[in-house]
Amino acid sequence: MTFLLQHLIPPNCPEIMILSATITHTLRSALWLAFFAAILVAWWMMYVMAVDMDLDLIGRPGIAGEAMRQMNPRMPMYMPMANFGPLFAMWAIMMAAMMLPTMVPSLRTYEDLIGAADGTWAGWIGVLAGYGIMWIAFAALITIVQLGLLYGGVVDMLGIAKSPLVGAGLLIVVGAFQFTRTKDICHGVCHSPMNYFLGRWRTGALGGLRMGLGLGAYCVICCWGFMALGFVGGVMNLAWMGLATLFMVLEKLPQIGHRVVRPLGILMIIGGVVLAMFPLWSGG
Repeated sequence: MTFLLQHLIPPNCPEIMILSATITHTLRSALWLAFFAAILVAWWMMYVMAVDMDLDLIGRPGIAGEAMRQMNPRMPMYMPMANFGPLFAMWAIMMAAMMLPTMVPSLRTYEDLIGAADGTWAGWIGVLAGYGIMWIAFAALITIVQLGLLYGGVVDMLGIAKSPLVGAGLLIVVGAFQFTRTKDICHGVCHSPMNYFLGRWRTGALGGLRMGLGLGAYCVICCWGFMALGFVGGVMNLAWMGLATLFMVLEKLPQIGHRVVRPLGILMIIGGVVLAMFPLWSGG
């Protein structure tokens, strides 16, 4: 509409400039409101699923939840948590709840380039779409992993590792990953999206989609461990989901992101050692 008006009315006309600015402001507000609404809806859906599974906010099951937890996935009955479709839907919604908040710095950076370069709001949507596609792909992958662990007897129906040594090992591995070169490279992209955009700049919606796919790939590699740690306390542990989201948001903040990566790694390694030693200390 703005494009049409610009050809019907002289470009320096105050009316067209005001109308164009109004349309842009309205579009910006609508897109950001829809973005944050999607985050709230995703968290609400996770809460509803947790209640339906008889779990509290830290993933502890009630009577019905405990009964489900003890079920054998090979029983001749339909169990959503033992089937790809429902489990994938759960992980996909979880990705939206946890990862969309971490994308705010990248989307704000692209928004700055709408004014400073030749970015567009269609490109903004493309970046968001590409990012989401990569995390949905990861949701499919981790669903397959969970089903393999479930049928292999490593985790129970709630996605909780049956042995504390499995959870301890996972904490140590994810903590150690925080010190790797791979983490440094991928975190550098997530932490400084401006450099990523300037180095791979593409215009339009398809260009935004391409950049979003690349940005999402780096982010998946950077943050996969935080998702995998759901197997320590249960993939439906809303408290852990919130804490992991906070960790990932902190890692992406321009001012402090590079300062928290290794301290978080140290905390996870210590947590893994404590979890591994706990049975000895408790006499279990």
